[in-house]
Amino acid sequence: MVNDKNNAVSGVLVVDKPIGMTSHDVVQIVRKGTNIRRAGHTGTLDPRASGVLVILVGPAVRLSEYVSASDKRYQAVVQLGISTDTYDADGRVLSTTAVDISEKQFDEVLQSFVGEIEQVPPPYSAVKVQGKKAYEMAREGEEVDLEPRMISVYNLELLEWAPPEAVIDVYCSSGTYVRSLAHDLGEKLGCGAHLIGLRRTKSGRFTLRDAVPLRKLRESFENDSWQNFIIPAAEALSDWPAVILTAEQLDIVRHGRRIPAEEGLGKMARAISEEGELIGLMELDPETNEWQPKKVFSS
Repeated sequence: MVNDKNNAVSGVLVVDKPIGMTSHDVVQIVRKGTNIRRAGHTGTLDPRASGVLVILVGPAVRLSEYVSASDKRYQAVVQLGISTDTYDADGRVLSTTAVDISEKQFDEVLQSFVGEIEQVPPPYSAVKVQGKKAYEMAREGEEVDLEPRMISVYNLELLEWAPPEAVIDVYCSSGTYVRSLAHDLGEKLGCGAHLIGLRRTKSGRFTLRDAVPLRKLRESFENDSWQNFIIPAAEALSDWPAVILTAEQLDIVRHGRRIPAEEGLGKMARAISEEGELIGLMELDPETNEWQPKKVFSS
């Protein structure tokens, strides 16, 4: 039975997802534990990957498209000398090559991937081709021809050099496939490579410091203390500028009407009450210099 008290909950649960579980599995655990049907994650983590999984709960799920678009940070373990068809350790080995590369050579090639680049998603991915998921086609032996997409890689740092393995820190835009990065790195080095470990350390403004281990979250469901881990919805986009609404403006925005904008805040902003509650998301109309409510949350 859904608890009435839980119906009012709107916010963020940041979970440290363990290896071996899908992102959807974690969402199901949250739905069951909180008795709230409206819950969803904001960026899939493969079952083999661990780390920061941001889950929106209650009305906050309406922020999904904005939170999902946030930048991500990963710690990735790449194995050189072996390429696979899935670009990770689950796949069939396609080639094995001796690794004769120095740390300096590796880092030089690694840095060539920094910037705005074209990336082709892995054949075994959830990208849809004519309505069918690429990995379904690949499993059925169909040839998967995926279009390259533009991504941004802000920073790549070699953390550990222990050939044939290398540990790298990847700071990138949403939509980046670290598996593809590992594969492309191996191609450019001429020895092949694949991803053998992945941990997401940051998603948007949330880091591992904000994340609760799934085991601990499950315990909190049992003793009904899970709301201690809820982060207010307004924090989900805390890198956005905030417009603090007066009591009069609050009523205007809640009715979907415009309010005057201040100079220099940018194109999008959070509308927040004086008590810190997220009231809505606002888009600037530069012609009239007014904030137009884009999404409004009921009181």
